[in-house]
Amino acid sequence: MKRILLFLATNIAVLVVLSIVIRLLGVDRFLDGSGLNMYSLLAFAAVFGFGGSFISLAMSKWMAKRMMGAQVITNPRSAAEIWLVETVKKLAMSANIGMPEVAIFDTPSPNAFATGMNKNKALVAVSSGLLNAMNKEEVEAVIGHEISHVTNGDMITLSLIQGVVNTFVIFMSRVVGYFVDRVILKNDDDEGVGIGFFVTTIIAQIIFGVLASIIVMWFSRKREFIADAGGAKLAGTQNMIAALEKLKKGIAEPLPDQMKAFGINGKPAKHNFMLLFMSHPPLDDRIEALKKLTYR
Repeated sequence: MKRILLFLATNIAVLVVLSIVIRLLGVDRFLDGSGLNMYSLLAFAAVFGFGGSFISLAMSKWMAKRMMGAQVITNPRSAAEIWLVETVKKLAMSANIGMPEVAIFDTPSPNAFATGMNKNKALVAVSSGLLNAMNKEEVEAVIGHEISHVTNGDMITLSLIQGVVNTFVIFMSRVVGYFVDRVILKNDDDEGVGIGFFVTTIIAQIIFGVLASIIVMWFSRKREFIADAGGAKLAGTQNMIAALEKLKKGIAEPLPDQMKAFGINGKPAKHNFMLLFMSHPPLDDRIEALKKLTYR
């Protein structure tokens, strides 16, 4: 649940902060004395909806290094670090992408993630727990999974989808805010809206943001199957299956916001309803899908 809250927090926080700033600066000129200017509102929502999404994406590598304490390997100091860098380099070449930054974050839980705005300037990070829990073939499969996320452009695509839902959230929250201010609170000020609009808009934006995340999480789950297949193609199906089996024995460490959709592991949902908010499908489903592949 913490991972879901972290995901929602950054994107919703960006939208809320933008909303407050633009309100204070008087940028939101889509209201006039006769009501809502729907065309102006839609344009406004699209600009700031996509802007918020790509600001979050632009922050993703910085967040990874800061929040996870991911240490980028610039000069490998051990045989394990040398192997890790060389493995990432080999798989990146096989996938025909630029060499990502390679990092390790210190946690006993087995996990890994990839992030970044550009597939040729990405970051691939693995946990110390992953390196300790798996053999080299299994770690290579996990890295192949993350490289596949990068190769497939999942980070950019996810941000585009988030931009679309952000646009919806911004648009609808202001429609609701206007309705509450003018119809329920009976504010008839011809020069603009009252405090009811502002407060209702912020609350509606948070609620719609949570509901919209269901769409984003659905996309994330679909991309996990594709990334598993990519990892299997790069490092072998049996190695990918073995890696996922190992993950079943471990507990995933929560990942921040933009990284959560591109981690290798996700916390299992305790209830079917919570599956709607999960970034990863159940591990058993992923393993079953891999068994149907023909890659070897």
